[in-house]
Amino acid sequence: MNFDEFFKKNHIEIKNKKLMLEAFTHSSYSNERHTKNYERLEFLGDAVLQLITSEYFYLHTDLKEGAMSKERACFVCEKALATYAKTIGLDKYILVGKGQKKDVNDTIIADVFESVLGAIYLDCGFQIAKCYADRIILPFIKEDTHFLRDYKSLLQELVQTDRKSLTYELVSESGPAHDKEFIMEVVIDGIVYGRGTGKSKKEAEQQAAFAAYQKRAK
Repeated sequence: MNFDEFFKKNHIEIKNKKLMLEAFTHSSYSNERHTKNYERLEFLGDAVLQLITSEYFYLHTDLKEGAMSKERACFVCEKALATYAKTIGLDKYILVGKGQKKDVNDTIIADVFESVLGAIYLDCGFQIAKCYADRIILPFIKEDTHFLRDYKSLLQELVQTDRKSLTYELVSESGPAHDKEFIMEVVIDGIVYGRGTGKSKKEAEQQAAFAAYQKRAK
């Protein structure tokens, strides 16, 4: 996989190519090849991303602490990160094992966005990492993209008009304590209408509600 092409497009000069390979490597691939995967870099990249977006809202808005937290959450959620990654074509470079190739979902894509940012921070420093993230994220912030629209409430309103029951059910919970992944299903009158994944139950429920809302709204 030619990672140089990706970084050249994004105006970044990489010195530690081994580190960048690690940033794109999913655990399913590393288990097959006995190499390192992106999980530790993802942890670091998440912190770098939190700082970059926190700094932006502090310097460029007059929002109070709680409002800044809500705005930041909107632009660092799984849906947002996966969108950023797809926008710059990052998802095409992810290395996964044979059994995972048909299931490179938004959770994986979002994780790799963070791990690559973490690797850029280590290899090039904070300022380069910040410029890289700003180029990608700021257009979405300035357009006020609603990544965390409350689809649970919208779906509830839609279902109430038909007087049908609506519940959310946990399908699975996996991963270490600091990096959990939840899969939730939304069930309407006993029928599964949508499934979602997220790093919290609430985020997974929103993803499931979004999938169901699209079906019900058609």
